[in-house]
Amino acid sequence: MSHEIYLAGGCFWGLEKYLSLIPGVEHTQVGYANGKTINPTYEEVCHNNTGHAETVKTVFNPDIICLAELLELYYEVIDPVSVNRQGADTGEQYRTGIYYIDDRDLPVIEDSIKKLQGKYDKPIAIEVKPLVNYSPAEDYHQKYLEKNPDGYCHISPMHFNKAKRLLK
Repeated sequence: MSHEIYLAGGCFWGLEKYLSLIPGVEHTQVGYANGKTINPTYEEVCHNNTGHAETVKTVFNPDIICLAELLELYYEVIDPVSVNRQGADTGEQYRTGIYYIDDRDLPVIEDSIKKLQGKYDKPIAIEVKPLVNYSPAEDYHQKYLEKNPDGYCHISPMHFNKAKRLLK
């Protein structure tokens, strides 16, 4: 049975591509989570007036990859101590976040964050909250880097290659 989690980590184009390469991830969709409005446009989100985070809805098979493992891979491609910034992207919409819909996920997330904190002197800045709302992004954002292989991405190609190697 599939399980879903919503992960925010800067520009959603690169995070979506990375997550989609991980074995056990069945479906990804980019969108806007936990904001003050319903169905915002990209332009509204970019002007910092909606409170949304660029987020990747991630549907995965827990028989292939568990949530804790998925989070470990997510942490590899974000700066977990950076507030409202990933790479060159700055603004509230680029914050890091883990948004859950199943309360049973919270202890797994909290344990994972606690382990991650042990690796850093600065406090972890990843927002952990229940998913309040989510709106899919416009079609041109979906699978953006598949359609635009030379498109902007703050995630190193090294990470994409590592995820591809996990498939073997």
